[in-house]
Amino acid sequence: HVQLVESGGGSVQAGGSLRLSCAASGRTYGKWCMGWFRQVPGKEREGVAAITNRGTSTFYTESVKGRFTISRDNVKNTLYLQLNSLKSEDSAMYFCAARPGGICGYSLNFSNWGQGTQVTVS
Repeated sequence: HVQLVESGGGSVQAGGSLRLSCAASGRTYGKWCMGWFRQVPGKEREGVAAITNRGTSTFYTESVKGRFTISRDNVKNTLYLQLNSLKSEDSAMYFCAARPGGICGYSLNFSNWGQGTQVTVS
């Protein structure tokens, strides 16, 4: 089991940048596939990016490719999402999530979720 706490959200103008962080507890963090998701009220949650347990592979939804970068630090037990060239349609609550096992991707089921951090782009 791993507990997740997101931070780094905020309000930014279009074209700006933010860096989201997700602090994870638990000694097994390095064994988990990690992902970032976002949700707007009234819409389904959307997978944004995922990264394998050792960070060797990353996956992005088409709308964020070239603008967002997912990374992780397995010493600090922290997941990151760098958001660049932000657009108004990126405004959402962003969640990090974890799933055990070697198979990784943002379209898969994730078992552990954080509380979210709000990103607002105007």
